[in-house]
Amino acid sequence: MKLLQIPTANLEQRIKEELEANPALDEGDHETVDEFADNERETETDDYQDEPYELDDYLTEYIEDDPASYKLRANNYSADDEEAAIPVAVQQSFHEYLEQQLGLIELDSEKEEAIAQQIIGSIDEDGYLRRDPIAIVDDLMFARNIFASEEEVESVLRRIQQLDPPGTAARNLQECLLIQLDAKLQQEFEYDDDELEALETAHKMMRKYFDGFSKKHFDKLQRQLGIDEDLLRRAMDEILKLNPKPASGYSAQSSTRTTQYVVPDFIIENREDELVLSLNQRNAPELHISDQFRYMLKDYSNEKAHGKLSRSQKEAFRFVKQKVESARWFIDAIRQRQETMYKTMYAIMQLQEDFFLTGDQRKMRPMILQDIADITGLDVSTVSRVANSKFVQTEFGTQRLKDFFSESMQTSEGEEVSTLEVKNILSEIVSQENKRKPLSDEKLKNMLQEKGYRIARRTVAKYREQLNIPKASLRKEL
Repeated sequence: MKLLQIPTANLEQRIKEELEANPALDEGDHETVDEFADNERETETDDYQDEPYELDDYLTEYIEDDPASYKLRANNYSADDEEAAIPVAVQQSFHEYLEQQLGLIELDSEKEEAIAQQIIGSIDEDGYLRRDPIAIVDDLMFARNIFASEEEVESVLRRIQQLDPPGTAARNLQECLLIQLDAKLQQEFEYDDDELEALETAHKMMRKYFDGFSKKHFDKLQRQLGIDEDLLRRAMDEILKLNPKPASGYSAQSSTRTTQYVVPDFIIENREDELVLSLNQRNAPELHISDQFRYMLKDYSNEKAHGKLSRSQKEAFRFVKQKVESARWFIDAIRQRQETMYKTMYAIMQLQEDFFLTGDQRKMRPMILQDIADITGLDVSTVSRVANSKFVQTEFGTQRLKDFFSESMQTSEGEEVSTLEVKNILSEIVSQENKRKPLSDEKLKNMLQEKGYRIARRTVAKYREQLNIPKASLRKEL
């Protein structure tokens, strides 16, 4: 079951670990290996039967200290050999970058330096300071035995907020945006009159009317600021240029993030309107039991039948048998994984044939885990393990398996449709709405009902949230 849960991207690593851990497991073309092994056996002398594969040496190498352990590499390097190491790029963290800048601000004493370091250490990955000054006072007292006041912490904090990138060490979004606007206004000579007017308006809006800004009460903001719609739009544009997560602008930090690539577990091809399913080749590795271990096991079994095994050879026999059985179990587990995955995906492909032929998500049929379990005869939990974290490659793109599962909904004509279809239509309606007057959930419900879908307002709200679509007031634009 654990192997079944592993996505294709991680399966190769799991197999590599097993190959390193079990010398009885081999990878590659089995027939080629057998032919090579047979040739080797034909060239052996008649004394081969007396000492099959020098198993006493094998015993010494692998199980002298521990029957379950064995060497993975030889320690045969000369002292004169030059050790080649792969160079690793040294990256500076965001917090190290801030500490490096401490010399640029005025800190009058060692105490203030300690307060500054404590504040920087409390800044989160987004660049915000989430701890209150009183909490930092307590941290300094217990961790560094330094007694400071809230006023001293506040004083040092204001200086740290001058560091790069702008907005660092803000305690909330409003303060973050204000710090960045302050930094821009300090370089007012770089802007023309219109840009400067927009920046000053944006600063006043953030300082006095942040609540109205966050709720997009544009008409109210115009009245409060005494400005026209054009200036409000220009001020909003200046705010949208700011970074709500200051730390994300630090290039050295962002460069350490690795790109995650999706490796499909299945491939579905359309060959003249006939769907053909195949497993990704990484899911079907060529694994077999090592010929060397098979012959050792066979020879020792023959010796055991004639009662010719010495004590040390009996230990070697147990070791070889255990490794062969472990390898056979792993090969069977991989084979079962392949069969279960193929059977599950084939059932999904049959139920969602219209989608795989056309790529039209509106043709996606309602389907739950139990439907696939009934078709395949597998347990629901097994189907769930296959559907989770697996991907299928189609001519319309790579899709997650769990995206094919959805509940059903009845239309006004009594026809059952997938909730995915309703969500797609809801998303289309929202994308085409007038952003100056966004549609409320009640209006969205009425429009869906006009299209023949029986749906309640609370269901519209639930689907909207699942699609990460904000409520109407937050979708409003100038």
